[in-house]
Amino acid sequence: MISRPATAQKSGLQHLKPALWLAPLVLFFALFQLAPMGWVLINSFIYDGEFALDNYLEVLDSAFMMQGFSNSLWLAVWSSIIGLAIATLLVASLRRIDSKIRDGVIAFTNMSSNFAGVPLAFAFIIILGTNGAITLLLKQYGLLGDFDLYGKWGLLTIYIYFQIPLAVLLLYPAFDALSDDWQAAAALLGASNRQYWGKVALPVLSPALLGTFIILIANAIGAYASVYALTAGNYNVITVRIASLVSGDMFLEPNLAAAISVVLMAILAFITAINQWLISKSYAGKKAHAKQ
Repeated sequence: MISRPATAQKSGLQHLKPALWLAPLVLFFALFQLAPMGWVLINSFIYDGEFALDNYLEVLDSAFMMQGFSNSLWLAVWSSIIGLAIATLLVASLRRIDSKIRDGVIAFTNMSSNFAGVPLAFAFIIILGTNGAITLLLKQYGLLGDFDLYGKWGLLTIYIYFQIPLAVLLLYPAFDALSDDWQAAAALLGASNRQYWGKVALPVLSPALLGTFIILIANAIGAYASVYALTAGNYNVITVRIASLVSGDMFLEPNLAAAISVVLMAILAFITAINQWLISKSYAGKKAHAKQ
């Protein structure tokens, strides 16, 4: 009987070590990601104890549910666009200031990115609520207008607030790809600051900007606690509708909530696929430009 050499056994064990270290993560991912998604997908097709498409038909035929999707997408898209624009300007400015101030701003941003949910809603009520400090001050000078914290513009303000720190943290490493020499070279060739950003900086940053934009949309669509705490569920967004269907005493319909969740996941998957296509086109354009 021929025994395997000791070196071959050691190499086999060395190949198994990464798999052993990865096993807890795979188990955790399967239990807390794949299993819930599988449960939601299967139960979305169960209607009165039978497999059917009635839950999806009810979602698509309901004007109230469609309004929830519309409101959620409106808040997500606009808060992502505005938050991304502000974060891009902020990160571009951070590259020009002292490192100590920059580190302090990043530390504050990291802390404020976790300030969300009920505490965030309570803070906005104190500041911009009906009797908020800034609200009363602006009303005194007639500068507030028709702003309502508990309507869509107030919710958009809150969404933008918690989108900015996340966008800053995601974009900050991406700006390391920009070299200060590029801007100096562009200036020597007669390019204006606007031309530099339009022709050089933004094309380089476009994959990071697109990826951050998709993450911000997903972050906004999934927001629940701040909206519910601020409006007590009276503003129709899709996360509030899902929560009301799985926790309500009178309208307990978990299968319908599962169908809504699947539709929401499909929307996010579609947006992500478009994002990946745009990123691939951006990389292809860069490679073609580099070859030229």
